[in-house]
Amino acid sequence: MNDILRRILLAAAVLSTSLAAAPPSSTSPQVAQLEVVPSGTPAHPAMWAVADADTTIYLFGTIHALPQGIDWFGGPVAAAFDTSHELVTEIIEADPAQMQASVTTKAMLPRGKSLRTMLTPAQRSAYEAALVAYAIPAATFDRYKPWYAAIILSALPVLRDGYASENGVEQLLDARAKAQNRAHSALETAEYQLGLFDSLPQATQLRYLNEVVTDLPAAKNELGAMVEAWKHGDAEGLARLMNEEEDAPELTERLLTNRNKAWAEWVKARLDRPGTVFVAVGAGHLAGTGSVQEQLAARGIATARIQ
Repeated sequence: MNDILRRILLAAAVLSTSLAAAPPSSTSPQVAQLEVVPSGTPAHPAMWAVADADTTIYLFGTIHALPQGIDWFGGPVAAAFDTSHELVTEIIEADPAQMQASVTTKAMLPRGKSLRTMLTPAQRSAYEAALVAYAIPAATFDRYKPWYAAIILSALPVLRDGYASENGVEQLLDARAKAQNRAHSALETAEYQLGLFDSLPQATQLRYLNEVVTDLPAAKNELGAMVEAWKHGDAEGLARLMNEEEDAPELTERLLTNRNKAWAEWVKARLDRPGTVFVAVGAGHLAGTGSVQEQLAARGIATARIQ
């Protein structure tokens, strides 16, 4: 699988909950979710801590969408969360109506343009065949930009295999924070994350869409391998899976490196205020070259692996 889809599936799947909450229209594809048998096997995802005399910041890598039955909240993770004063995630789930408006504003093509007319005959044939495979009408995304169609298509195999944002890490953490009357803030906004894709040059968007179409058959197995690495706290293995066959430097810079730098700056500034904070971001941001930990090290801030 190429690097673009690999990153979208895990580290850069920033819209996984937002877009699920805001389908573009009544013509959006309805994907049946299969029942997943819980494994009952405890998971031990990786977690780090940054601390000074009066501040502790936990860094926990998440998966935005998971199948049912993964028991990951326990041990050091549960202890860290339950002793924290604040939960911080990439975004806070947006109001569906507000998200719908944002998607409509950013994701739709100008009037008179059509997505399929941007494709070569061969690309269009492959694209339409991918839609047919999921019982989606060929015209469903005609009014939408390539990046939006690519994100939705990349999600279809894993949704059909039982992965859902409702089982994702952020959903459980948010519910627990609410139950404990704990503050929950965000590093970014959904509007900003939409803009990450919408600001890509059209040629990059089309390349991204065409590669997603090509690699759809491998998507489920790729995400499965990454989830297994995540469950075992194998940050190095996760980095290898994500960085193999690196071929999308522009997308990597936008979706990972630049954001990791910004988050490292946030951590550095937050250390100036006392308290304990539980920061939960996509696991890909805490693995491999350019990770948040690497950005912190460049700023003279050490991280300690605690799970």
